[in-house]
Amino acid sequence: MSYDSQIEEFQHVQTAHCENGVTTALLRHNGLDFMTEPLAFGMGSGLFYIQIPFLTVNNGPAISFRTMPGAIFKRTCKSIGVDVKSKRFGSPESAEEFLNKKISEHVPVGCQVGVFHLTYFPKEYRFHFNAHNIIVYGKEEGRYLLSDPTMEDVTSLSVEELNKVRFAKGTFAPKGHIYYPENVGTVSDEMIRKGIVKGIRRNVRDMLHIPGSFAGVDGIRYTSNNIRKWRDKLGLKKAGLFLGQIVRMQEEIGTGGGGFRFLYGAFLEEAAAYLQDDRLIGISEEFTKSGDMWRAGAIQMAGVYKGRLTEQKSFDEIADRLLEIRSVEKEAFQKLSKLNLGK
Repeated sequence: MSYDSQIEEFQHVQTAHCENGVTTALLRHNGLDFMTEPLAFGMGSGLFYIQIPFLTVNNGPAISFRTMPGAIFKRTCKSIGVDVKSKRFGSPESAEEFLNKKISEHVPVGCQVGVFHLTYFPKEYRFHFNAHNIIVYGKEEGRYLLSDPTMEDVTSLSVEELNKVRFAKGTFAPKGHIYYPENVGTVSDEMIRKGIVKGIRRNVRDMLHIPGSFAGVDGIRYTSNNIRKWRDKLGLKKAGLFLGQIVRMQEEIGTGGGGFRFLYGAFLEEAAAYLQDDRLIGISEEFTKSGDMWRAGAIQMAGVYKGRLTEQKSFDEIADRLLEIRSVEKEAFQKLSKLNLGK
């Protein structure tokens, strides 16, 4: 039986971040034309910060500037009454069989993949990161047709290439993870407004009220305290590698730290229009400021990584900048928490 099939009407959507893009494109494909990347990110409460103690990724600190992989898609869909189908598999064969079935049904699907073996990625961007998201929307001449939201245009992978990235090994191993929306009905403006408010409230909780010292705004302070100690504790070379890891997680994994703050600011601007609440515009500007500060910090961290900055003073300045960022983000989320939105 041939599974060659192509969903000709599928529209590729280029976005700054992969999961936002998959969410936006799949929902638009199912008739929800109002969906944008900032709206998906905000309704999905995507903004976050965490440094996981005692865990390393690529021999560096385990840091994330966004919520857990998969959460944005699930939360955004749930907030507007869309069901989500999600499956993982025990073998590439069963994963491939299910994917072929969805293609034959003309259903585009999201897939979680590893980056290291993505042949269409430039080599400098291929490393062991298993939480990248793509859409498979068809199959032609034995190759799967892909929409990777971080790329300018559609692309394709062979059966072997796609199986390899769908079953990449290591942290966040995808295990063939496939997901897509089901039972997509009409979404009213009132449903969108409620989804926006719920997304904001959940993000306030995640950034201000999660217990412990290494997540949310307190997680930024946790990283700041670590950075002050790295030069003496690890030595200059390893400390520089650790800072390089933060830059990579911030600037090369989707939109990273700074870009996610710009994106959240854009979400609040859209939210202001839906909720008719101009107070959100001012708070949006604070997240833009935070994004600028993260980007400036990345430049300084890169200077240490490349050996241009070697003194403890530079580590202290980077740590101080993170405390300033924490202050800006804490104040912004506190303002959001006091708005009494949706009332």
